[in-house]
Amino acid sequence: MCSLCAFLLGSCNGNSASKGHEHEHEQEEQNGEHKEEGAEKHSDEIILPKVKADAAGVEVQVIKPSSFCQVIKTSGQVMPAQGDEATVVATAAGIVSFRTLLTEGAKVSKGTSLLTISSKEIVDGDPINKARSSYQIAKQEYDRSKELLKSRIVSEREFNMVKENYENARLTFEAISKNHSANGQAVKSPISGFVNKILVKEGDYVSVGQQIASVTQNKKLFLRAELSEKHYSSLKTITSANFKTPYDEKVYGLKELNGRLVSFGKASDATSFYIPVTFEFDNKGEVIPGAFVEVYLLSSPKNNVLTVPRTALTDEGGLFFVYLQLDEEGYKKQEVKLGADDGIKVEILSGIKPGDRVVTKGAYQVKLASASSAIPAHSHEH
Repeated sequence: MCSLCAFLLGSCNGNSASKGHEHEHEQEEQNGEHKEEGAEKHSDEIILPKVKADAAGVEVQVIKPSSFCQVIKTSGQVMPAQGDEATVVATAAGIVSFRTLLTEGAKVSKGTSLLTISSKEIVDGDPINKARSSYQIAKQEYDRSKELLKSRIVSEREFNMVKENYENARLTFEAISKNHSANGQAVKSPISGFVNKILVKEGDYVSVGQQIASVTQNKKLFLRAELSEKHYSSLKTITSANFKTPYDEKVYGLKELNGRLVSFGKASDATSFYIPVTFEFDNKGEVIPGAFVEVYLLSSPKNNVLTVPRTALTDEGGLFFVYLQLDEEGYKKQEVKLGADDGIKVEILSGIKPGDRVVTKGAYQVKLASASSAIPAHSHEH
């Protein structure tokens, strides 16, 4: 009887120990699973120490819904504003000579000599000598007639005709001789500004009144956008525009340039399927008149739109990503779907939500950190 009790007691203890061991093993497996899940949870985290992020110029913005205009992307051209450009014409016939180096874009003041026109070697002769000779003859005739008028030898009518001839000869001579030198007739800039175009070259022959250059003050400029006929219904909703120049890839907003809508066409012409939309703006930057630009026409606003600056986006084979900041040193790569683009900001249709902290500057540096981020997840604690 005692032997049977001892056997049963041992059996129970054995089963209890076995169950206890199995329970411990199951607990270890569960703990292991939790550890693996935790590791997977942070396996895509990018670690960029704050010191390195600050040095790289990384900036973060909290995403909030805001108003965003509908955008019509097209092309256009920057042109000088009316009254902001002056045409330089030849004041004499002759051969062009540039006394100093004159290039397009050069800054000039009002009255600056741009070039000279020499008439010494042309068939008609030097006009200054002709004008001087005509003036001297007319003056002698005028002085003689004035004395004869006192003696009533010439009539009042005859004297007035001589006087008129003298005045015309005087004005012609003074106009020509005003900018004349030994080198020829100097052509001066009518306004202060920048040389926009030079239409002649050294040694060219020009006639009186021929256009030889243009000078622009570059203070006011026109932006002429070409709107496709298919967007005609949106024409009256257009309020402003952004544009990107081809020479520096910079995007300018007309609101920051004191821009305003000047006019828009009522219909396209026979040679084009586009309707012109014209804006005027202050040239506060380095915008070059005549440049062809990309234009983002801004029309009706939409509310509660999530947007990010274009600098927040990275392009990988046609897919776009942003980087979310998880904490002070942790970041995550996030794919996003894009909507409208106004050249400065881009509408985000999916991928982020209000309150997300998105890297708006230095996204490329975070991307480089992700390529070399072989740091184990347990080395960074939240």
